Amino acid sequence: MTTPRFTHINEDFICEHCGRQVSARKKSCRNHCPFCLTSKHVDLNPGDRANPCMGLLKAYGYDLSSSKGLVLLFKCATCGAETRNVAAHEDLVDPDDYDLILSLKPKLKD
Repeated sequence: MTTPRFTHINEDFICEHCGRQVSARKKSCRNHCPFCLTSKHVDLNPGDRANPCMGLLKAYGYDLSSSKGLVLLFKCATCGAETRNVAAHEDLVDPDDYDLILSLKPKLKD
């Protein structure tokens, strides 16, 4: 039997970087703060909460994906790992700060 690679966890949280209350998304899972674009390095696979690092993931850039749209690029301040997550700039409750996203570096195509 194989372990699922995605565990659906979508809940409110308080951002450990800026201290703001973050609401769960209505249509998908949220893993980063829409106000400061910071996340926490808690998963090995989405939603598994199995990563012992627990460092803060800081958004440093963005990419445009033909299949996923706007994708944020994160780097962990503790271990240096890099991750990606779809931006929630169109969320109806707490949309990602679009001006803050645009202030990040776009990923240049190879």
